[in-house]
Amino acid sequence: MTKFAWWLAPVVLVSGFSQTAVAQTAAKPAQRPAAVEPWKKIPIPPLHDFKPVQPKRIELENGLVLFLQEDHELPFIDGNILIRGGGQEEPANKVGLVRMYGRTWRTSGTAAMSGDKLDDLLAAKAATIETSGGNGITSLTWSSLKGDFDSVFGSAMDLLLHPVFKADKLALAKRQATAGISRRNDDAAGIASREAVKLVYGANSPYARQVEYATLDAVTLEDLQAWHDKTVVPNDIIVSVEGDFDGAAMEAKLRAAFGALPRGTAMPKSQIEIPPARPGVYFVDKADVDQSNVYLAGLGTERSNPDYYALSVMNEVFSGGFGSRVFQSVRTRLGLAYSVGGSFGAGYDHPGMFITGAATKSESTVAATQAMLAEIAKLKTDPPTPSELKNAKDQVLNAFIFNYDSPEKTLNEQVTLAFYGYPADFLEKYKTGIEKVTSADVERVAKKYIDESKLAIVVVGNEKDLGTPLSKLGPVTNLDISIPPPPAKKAK
Repeated sequence: MTKFAWWLAPVVLVSGFSQTAVAQTAAKPAQRPAAVEPWKKIPIPPLHDFKPVQPKRIELENGLVLFLQEDHELPFIDGNILIRGGGQEEPANKVGLVRMYGRTWRTSGTAAMSGDKLDDLLAAKAATIETSGGNGITSLTWSSLKGDFDSVFGSAMDLLLHPVFKADKLALAKRQATAGISRRNDDAAGIASREAVKLVYGANSPYARQVEYATLDAVTLEDLQAWHDKTVVPNDIIVSVEGDFDGAAMEAKLRAAFGALPRGTAMPKSQIEIPPARPGVYFVDKADVDQSNVYLAGLGTERSNPDYYALSVMNEVFSGGFGSRVFQSVRTRLGLAYSVGGSFGAGYDHPGMFITGAATKSESTVAATQAMLAEIAKLKTDPPTPSELKNAKDQVLNAFIFNYDSPEKTLNEQVTLAFYGYPADFLEKYKTGIEKVTSADVERVAKKYIDESKLAIVVVGNEKDLGTPLSKLGPVTNLDISIPPPPAKKAK
């Protein structure tokens, strides 16, 4: 018997129905009742006033600042020592120094106890002490059960005041870092992100420069000790403690530990210039991938900017999740990307980055880029609708509140604000600032801060599979991402 597709099968007459009736039934299927959506009738109350539990702030005579946050829910105490100064202050020929310092500091230990012995001691107490070096800060943190606080805090203070940097631990840290250098071109998305940062801030900027074999090789034990002596001064330190303790007793312990430290020379504020924008199309040919990673990058803003609130709402309208404009356009309607998103970044002490990025099929690289550029341009011509504005403000505020819904989170934010010189009530003003944003405000800041002609377009993909050439977007500059080889070792 010959098989037919169902749409080619002959009409079968059903008893009690005429052929005409069957045809009419097929042509006009029965309408389903409208879906009931009772959840839309649930009243949503306005967000309550934001009143986080504030930590106690104490400033010692030597300039060191303490923050204490009691939290008796669990029998733990966590501490954090933030020290001003980081990778952005290290010499250009020794990029990676602060990272090596952060890794070697803890693993080396002190004159009284090696890092390996400290590992065993802490493991027996289920406690931790860690050190790290970042771009603007270095830090020492510790965590322990309430009953072990005195012992663990004593070890942390010994590490802060009497470190002994060891050659074998520095060598280990360097080997780990060199492995990262050798693999940094493996991931296409990582390449695109890294090159976008360099184009926005400048390849030699402390915000963008990268560790190389030669700069790593130049770091010595003497450099680590000199960095420690230079930065560990009380007037450049913030100490925060959170957990199950009595506030008065903890304050007394911290005053005894830190109060006698002599003032030192404070780290001067870095004056880092950001070069003019470098618009254009930049390409990295990566023959072992079957898709493209595209980044559109420009300069963002600082959190101290009075327009920060309006820019935060604009950012949510443009790229805030599945309902955002760029997601709905590029991925949902046009189907041009596996993933797409963006952010109008805002730093505490320098402008963040305005980034829009997508992962797309090789052959749709140009189309996806054009679609993202079109949505960026619409920010200046199509202000948010009342629905978009309401949803964006609700999402920003709800996310904001949940970022500070515990004493620990509130403490961390207050420490960050103090570290970068922001007012203590910045969090409380944020809610009011977002609520006051109007559609006109979003349109105004979009016209003021968005200029798609100044964006750098970074594409990492397989050139032979692109289909439409990138030159359709403009003149193309090929980026050199080759890794400089290690310096030659001197003959003995």
